[in-house]
Amino acid sequence: MQRDISSQILKGILQGVMLTILEKNVEYGYSLSKKLDDYGLTNVPKGTIYPLLASMEKKKLIEGRMQESPDGPARKYYYLTPAGQQVKLEFQQEWQQLEEVVNKVLGGE
Repeated sequence: MQRDISSQILKGILQGVMLTILEKNVEYGYSLSKKLDDYGLTNVPKGTIYPLLASMEKKKLIEGRMQESPDGPARKYYYLTPAGQQVKLEFQQEWQQLEEVVNKVLGGE
């Protein structure tokens, strides 16, 4: 990421981004952090990711399951639930609408 994205903007979209990543693959906290890095969200603190995972689990958007890891001790892997799938779809629709409006504003329309 060239510059840090405002934490206020990021807070609003991080849940949707994480749900989208979890739809593609089951991840544990650190691997999810690495995926965010891979997508360019390099400065998201671990102190943001883990509380958000806990919040999403409490809301039943994801389900955490302890599983053995081939690389060491058991890890908590996160799975997208049907409720999480619905919230992810809503996020995508809202993002597309927001993107369209912001692009119009930035383009001077």
